[in-house]
Amino acid sequence: MEGVIPNPEVFTHVRVIIGIILGLSVSRLLTGVARIIQHPQRKNIYAVHLGWVLFAFLTVVHFWWFEFYLHQLVLWKFEAYLFVIFFASLHFLACSLLFPDSMEGYSGYEDYFMSRRAWFFGNVISIFIFDFLDTAMKGKEHFRSLGAEYPLRNLFLIALCGLGIYFRRPKTQLVLVGLALITQIAFILIQFDTI
Repeated sequence: MEGVIPNPEVFTHVRVIIGIILGLSVSRLLTGVARIIQHPQRKNIYAVHLGWVLFAFLTVVHFWWFEFYLHQLVLWKFEAYLFVIFFASLHFLACSLLFPDSMEGYSGYEDYFMSRRAWFFGNVISIFIFDFLDTAMKGKEHFRSLGAEYPLRNLFLIALCGLGIYFRRPKTQLVLVGLALITQIAFILIQFDTI
């Protein structure tokens, strides 16, 4: 079997799988925020953590929107299908790293986030590296249509996350998440007000 399927309904199938994974990602974030709202004293809220929760939410929603352009792929191969599922799964992993199943052994979200920041930021770096590959998969014309701000945004966020791994100081972490949020929001507003 060749593995090439020229049927346009394949995109619908891929979209459903992406939707399930990203739906679980959003669910993880919303459930975590709901737990904080339900028991704010028990969770020791941390502004940097909440900033990255907002960043993750925007990134997942943006990814879901951005993946609409996969309809431009006429032929789907298993490798492309597996790549897209893995890419969506990186988003779920980032959301899961922000809200663990248990906070046992941690004094609050600051303690938890700082102890797992290398995992979180490493995962976010992977997301933006894979984003380059995903965009290239949609074609050179699509890649070029995003303008110079697209690679600059990705490289800037990769650099910010690299700094996030290295720096532990709360003020530095707050600046990093603020810059990441501004960058992501600006890019979404500039590029994707319509499909």
